Amino acid sequence: MEQRLHGLLSSERVVGDLRHYFGMGLPPGAVVFTGSRFEHLAGGGDRPDVADRVTAEDLVAVQTLSVTVPASVALDLLEGPLGVRLSGLLHAIPRDIDMVDAEADVLVEGSPADQAWHLLCAQRGVNRVIAGKLLARKRPRLLPVYDRVVRCALGRPRPSFWLALHAELRADDCALHRQLLALRKIAGVPETVSALRVCDVAVWMGHRAEGHACPR
Repeated sequence: MEQRLHGLLSSERVVGDLRHYFGMGLPPGAVVFTGSRFEHLAGGGDRPDVADRVTAEDLVAVQTLSVTVPASVALDLLEGPLGVRLSGLLHAIPRDIDMVDAEADVLVEGSPADQAWHLLCAQRGVNRVIAGKLLARKRPRLLPVYDRVVRCALGRPRPSFWLALHAELRADDCALHRQLLALRKIAGVPETVSALRVCDVAVWMGHRAEGHACPR
């Protein structure tokens, strides 16, 4: 994973990819990726007044990344006991910390974040990708998107993608995290886009550019 990740992030096209994805400098009316609204729709999923509950805006936001929460699960998240259970877990997951600054125990098996992921995955019609994207919407600085394209690009690290990425971000005096922040600045991407999301977009765009037909 380390070599592949650093290769994609060091590509000559990465800054242009970021600018294209987030619509930076594009002329009016140009087609942009719907995922560019994932973080910012309705002010974001981690704003203080909604950080610990799933909203209708969150459910729309995950659709910008080409997944849909089944209607029955969506209603349960918005109005039913599933939403209450998930809210309790979200309350225990730090909101205002980047993955690089978090201790590993925030991400390990059995942590509130892991429990929230398993709770979502246990719902009919909710797979690992959908669960991960919903949690990434609620905790964009802490929990990364890990979908089919990222998995195709970086593989299935053990014991988990979360812990593998956490270790990479903290290695060499947090060199990777600093590289992601530098790429964000050079590309002119808003600071409200997390380092994790910069990583996700760079990997996704770069892997697609290499001709890999991995569905999002």
